Amino acid sequence: MWPWEHLAVAYVAVSLLARARGRRVGTLGAAALAVGSQFPDLVDKPLAWSLALLPSGTTLAHSVFVATPVCLLAWALARRYGYADAGLAFAVGYALHLPGDILYGPLTTGGEVSLDPLLWPLVAKAGTAPAAGLLTETLFYVNRYRAFLSRPEALGYVVLELSLLVSAAALWAIDGYPGLRPLLASRSRRLG
Repeated sequence: MWPWEHLAVAYVAVSLLARARGRRVGTLGAAALAVGSQFPDLVDKPLAWSLALLPSGTTLAHSVFVATPVCLLAWALARRYGYADAGLAFAVGYALHLPGDILYGPLTTGGEVSLDPLLWPLVAKAGTAPAAGLLTETLFYVNRYRAFLSRPEALGYVVLELSLLVSAAALWAIDGYPGLRPLLASRSRRLG
C-alpha cells in the first residue's frame, strides 16, 4: 500500500473507534496514528533498501512477532503517562498497516495473498534481490503503480481508492481537522 492509503485506512478506523467511545480524534491521536500507520515502512524500507540489513522491505517491522509487542508497549506506555488514546491510535495505525500490505497486491495486481511478511523470520523471504537503494526501489514501485493505473482493470481499484480517501477526508473534517488546528491557530496568531 502507498503511504496515503495506510494513513486513510488508519484515520477511518481510529475516527470510528473514537466515535464508538464517545470521543473524537485529537491532535496527538492524529499524529500518533500517522506515525503508527507508516511505522513498519519507516523501519523496514531503509534497513532493506538502503542498508541491506533486511532481506526485503516487508520483514522485521511487518512481522507480527515485532508488531504485537511494539503496539502493546506503545499503548501501555502512553496509557501510563495519560495518553491512552494516542497510544491506541498508534497501535491501530500500525496493526492495520500489516493486513493492508498483505491484501494490496492481490487487490491491485491479482497476485496471491501471502502471509510470509507477517511470519518473518519463521518464514523467510525467498528470492529477494539485493537492494538497489531507497530512491531506485521507490521509483521502481512508482513506475509499476503508474503502469497498473493505465490498465482498464484498474478502474475498480481507483473507485475504491477514491472512496477511501474521500471517507478519510470527510471524517477528518468532521473531527475538526486534528493535527492541522495547531498550525492554523499559530498562523492566525502571527497574522493577527
